[in-house]
Amino acid sequence: MPGIPLTNEQRFALIQKYIERMPSLSTTVTKVLEVCNRPSTSANDLNRVIALDPVLTGQVLKLINSAYYSLPNQISSLTRAIIMLGINTVKNLALSTAVLGSMGRQDSFRSLSMDAFWTHSLCVGVLAKALAGLKGIPGMMQEEFFVAGLLHDLGKIPLNNCFAEEYRQALELSTIEQGSLPKAEEILLGFDHGHAGKMIADKWQLSQALTELLRFHHAPENASPNNRQLVSVVALANTYANLFDVGSAGDRFPDTSRVDELLLLVGLKWHDLSSLHTVVEQEIEKAQVFLQIAREAA
Repeated sequence: MPGIPLTNEQRFALIQKYIERMPSLSTTVTKVLEVCNRPSTSANDLNRVIALDPVLTGQVLKLINSAYYSLPNQISSLTRAIIMLGINTVKNLALSTAVLGSMGRQDSFRSLSMDAFWTHSLCVGVLAKALAGLKGIPGMMQEEFFVAGLLHDLGKIPLNNCFAEEYRQALELSTIEQGSLPKAEEILLGFDHGHAGKMIADKWQLSQALTELLRFHHAPENASPNNRQLVSVVALANTYANLFDVGSAGDRFPDTSRVDELLLLVGLKWHDLSSLHTVVEQEIEKAQVFLQIAREAA
């Protein structure tokens, strides 16, 4: 006997329960985020927190010595690594590896391809960072755009895990109708991955900027003025990755009618994006280290 179909309200309650049961961020990562959010934080303050966690220490040293930074000499001092990477980069490394360590495993993916999903996410992160550079955003802030792009589609992971069959149908529906995946999610589940993303952000007490990014990356005009630039840049990078099929997070037919609107919001021209194509491909290769570090930490 087939089961009675769930109502949208029951699905929403199930996804809430699923996300509530997800592991919290580790004490160390929570402390790193807390310390980094203090305006007066120094490399020594951060060193004192990270030095107590051998796994995170190893991750920081692995990153500074990776191809991503291509330094001529090996760095073995944690303090020196923190100074060279910068407080913001270390904070984002701690956050992204904790998140990907928790949600980046093969068993989290049932309706989506894990490798294609993370390739898409890396492309959005790399391009968002490059666009931030074009906009003249300071180097230490550009890492925020990389991490935001890397994590923007987190809400899809619990949806494809909890509702594998419905999610497959949503993917098929968006393909058949050549429409956006969030619309198909709304039709079949009653809510989209932006809602699930916000629940994850609330669970992990992520920053307001990342919370709005996870919720509104398909509608950046709904983000607060302080965070609209970040959300708009990631939205534009996401549209680019979908149009050029760099990896795939299931959204094969983005709403192209919004491209001009997104370009206007960000303050760039289309040729600014297309001129970055080769750079983005190279940077994706280098940025694979984030995934490697995260999977080793899982």
